[in-house]
Amino acid sequence: MTNAPERKAMLSVAEALAFMLDAVRPVTAVENVATLQANGRVLATAQTSTLNVPERDNTQMDGYAVRASDCASGAASLPVSQRIAAGHVGGPLLPGTAARIFTGALIPDGADAVVMQEQCTLLDGVVTVNHVPVAGEWIRRQGEDIRAGGTILAPGTRLRSQEMGLAASVGLAQLPVLRKLRVAVFFTGDELAMPGQPLAPGAVYNSNRFTLRGLLENLGCEITDLGIVPDSLEATRAVLRQAAQGNDLIITSGGVSVGEEDHIKPAVEAEGRLNMWQIAVKPGKPLAFGEVGEAFFVGLPGNPVSSFVTFLLFVRPFILRLQGVAGSVVPRSYRLAANFERLKADRRNEFLRARINGDGALELFGNQSSGVLTSTVWGDGLIDCPPGLSIARGDMLRFIPFNELLY
Repeated sequence: MTNAPERKAMLSVAEALAFMLDAVRPVTAVENVATLQANGRVLATAQTSTLNVPERDNTQMDGYAVRASDCASGAASLPVSQRIAAGHVGGPLLPGTAARIFTGALIPDGADAVVMQEQCTLLDGVVTVNHVPVAGEWIRRQGEDIRAGGTILAPGTRLRSQEMGLAASVGLAQLPVLRKLRVAVFFTGDELAMPGQPLAPGAVYNSNRFTLRGLLENLGCEITDLGIVPDSLEATRAVLRQAAQGNDLIITSGGVSVGEEDHIKPAVEAEGRLNMWQIAVKPGKPLAFGEVGEAFFVGLPGNPVSSFVTFLLFVRPFILRLQGVAGSVVPRSYRLAANFERLKADRRNEFLRARINGDGALELFGNQSSGVLTSTVWGDGLIDCPPGLSIARGDMLRFIPFNELLY
């Protein structure tokens, strides 16, 4: 009698993600884009400033520019010698006078403080300063934000509105960025139909096409959508070959399990190689990772929640690395208390759909099935529930908000 072969242990979530990230070959081609069009792109080279920000000392407030020594009495009366608006340069401030000044305007030579207008009284061209200012009060100093010659943005930065504004603040009209990632997608299953079509008996609408395309658009990918592929090995192999041409990544949904109509695994093994299959995660165990030609391949499960969750946990960080993002690509999480109990533990790492109630505690969606897409709309994020963990009310749990996962 021979012993049955030992079943290979599935990779943990951390092991699977590390395996995928270790395989990354980031894009390297660079293009220059207008700073106004750089949102979501990945910076190719460090950017430095050629100027100081602020360029010169200026005022943080509407008020009066003064010499602090002229206002030591706490009720000094000073003639207003000039008016300085933002974008205009005043003359030197004469001793014993004040300059009416507006937010952002340059501090005139001779002034060393600004008194806000609420602390002053103006009558017949003379301002009474009802305050004892100190030198430097309400003055933004030259270069206090950015010094000329300093690096303002590092390579590998994924540009957001903040980075765009920072680049513009030092006069950068264009930015060198890495080219967009090219991603091909297709969806397997004879049962799939598109919204707008009548549903035949046993058919379902292809929600994954809309979910995954939206997720890829959020990440700024160029998408080639090859549509729905029939359940056959030949058709799957043919579209894999097509998808591999000119794309960096192929993503499929469905057909990655072990049923007779699941053709993704043998098709990838025939056209390329499969490097990883099945992970100890719930939902989403049948996740596949490999390569077809020069393109990476990720096969997502067909159940809509499984597809959504595994994309967020594995594909999103993988795409960010492919795009050239430096630093951590793992989403931040927060420790929050459970406002529920779940005493039945699972042997896999579960990711439970939950939301935050008005008291800042976590509420669990009642049906955690991998087919219940409403849980992803109802919820605010995912609870990371380790293998074997039962949950009692009040337990502190690791919660990953969707706003850390979707962009």
